[in-house]
Amino acid sequence: MAKILVVDDETSISTLLKYNLEQNGYTVTVVADGQTAYELVGKQDFDAILLDLMLPVMDGMTVLKTIRQDKISTPVILITAKGDEFDRVFGLELGADDYITKPFSPREVIARLKAVLRRSQVDHHESERTDVIRIQNLVIDDNKKVVTKNDKTLTLTPREYELLLYFSQRAGRVIDRETILTAVWGYEFVGESRMVDMHISNLREKIETNPKSPEVLKTVRGFGYTMVN
Repeated sequence: MAKILVVDDETSISTLLKYNLEQNGYTVTVVADGQTAYELVGKQDFDAILLDLMLPVMDGMTVLKTIRQDKISTPVILITAKGDEFDRVFGLELGADDYITKPFSPREVIARLKAVLRRSQVDHHESERTDVIRIQNLVIDDNKKVVTKNDKTLTLTPREYELLLYFSQRAGRVIDRETILTAVWGYEFVGESRMVDMHISNLREKIETNPKSPEVLKTVRGFGYTMVN
């Protein structure tokens, strides 16, 4: 039974989320401000967090940034106002796993939550293995979730790490954007292929010697991307 933290100061929304999540078998904790949420995440283990951006005391973006700085990798789904593209993009760059926009349907929330939880599930048998992949000057240790470049550890967001691992396991293959969305985001993200481009651009800044002329993660115009081993 997954434990979900709902962080929203609008009672109507938090009540709606709590009811529908519990109807789908989740254990739900609700808090109404960012500071309480941050303190609670440091004390308790949650399987996912539904985090509103407009919060009293500490805003949602600060909560997200702070827990990621604390190396807390709990999946986070942002709740944003319709049209706030900058907040959504910035949140993803800070390490959010997904976002939903108000107004939303409970079915959409459940679908997104299931996808995020599915990606975050840990197979204990697999975690006992030491999975190390080498791509040019990169070493990806999937057991430790650590990436090094020329023996220096890189700081990647959870989404950047997932993308890098996905490509490294399929080095040499050309993969289109929709396939990447389905595999890494966990569902069809219709009309949001630029999300892939944005994350790949951010990833290149960290793994490429010259991001403007990539040698590791290349664009194949008209088709998608490929990783060169």
